[in-house]
This record gives sequence, structure tokens and C-alpha cells, in this order.
Amino acid sequence: MSVRLSPGDPAPDFTLAAADGGSVSLADLRGQRVIVYFYPAASTPGCTKEACDFRDSLASLQGAGYAVVGISPDPIPKIVRFIEAEALTFPLASDPDKAVATAYGAYGEKKLYGKVVTGIIRSTFVIDAEGLIEVAQYNVRATGHVAKLRRDLGIDGIDAA
Repeated sequence: MSVRLSPGDPAPDFTLAAADGGSVSLADLRGQRVIVYFYPAASTPGCTKEACDFRDSLASLQGAGYAVVGISPDPIPKIVRFIEAEALTFPLASDPDKAVATAYGAYGEKKLYGKVVTGIIRSTFVIDAEGLIEVAQYNVRATGHVAKLRRDLGIDGIDAA
């Protein structure tokens, strides 16, 4: 079993290649609250639903002071196609060796269709402005997860389309 992070733990720092050709670094986001979520694979039904929910909630999340970053092991070209197909408006980064996912406890054994497999564990973390974990959620469901996260964080309302 991989390590599991808890509130109060330091968030593991990372710098990963981003779909926009640059990079995403947790250190560059210090001073603001950040939602980092790990998803198994771009353009799959669950990951698409989750990404679109983050996209549709982005204005209210940003209005409440949160940045959003999605991380998967997908190669950059696949992530770029995903962003274009779904009109995603927040950074997605590539973790091909799964080192960052492992550091967050978001890579390891999980159940998939009744079988135990090793892979990305759909997980979400809220990191405070000082770089400490505020919320660590593992094995989240793609559908309804963002709405529940917003409720948990006290972010009300629904963004206008």
C-alpha cells in the first residue's frame, strides 16, 4: 500500500510538463489555495465527466481563491487532445513515471471491476497557501465529486454556462 496523505501534511512539491508547452509547479502556486486532482486517463468517460465538472465549476472555485490542476500519466499529446475536445480551461499536467502520483498516494492497488489492479487512484487534494494538505480524498467517484467538494469547501451556487 502506498503512503496516504492527511490534513496537515506537507504537500509533495512537483514540477511537471503541462499541455500548454510549459510546466506546472506547486512552488509557483504557493500563496494561493490549490486543488490538485489525479485522474487515470484522459478522454475516458469518468475522467471526462470529472474534468468537465471542474471546468464548469472553475469560476466559482477561482472566485473562492482556488487554482485547479489535473494530473495524469498520459503523454502530453493525448492531454492536448483532451483539453481541445472538452474545452478545458485549467492546467493539466503529465506524470508519465507516476512519481508525483506515488508521492501523493494516488498510485497503487485499487479495485477495478472486482479485480485488484495497480494504477492511478482517482484522488483530490486541497493544498493551503503555505503548502500543507487541507483535504485528502482517495477513491473519489468521478460523477458528483466536484459538487461534493464545493459543498465541503463551502462554495455555493452554480456557475452560469
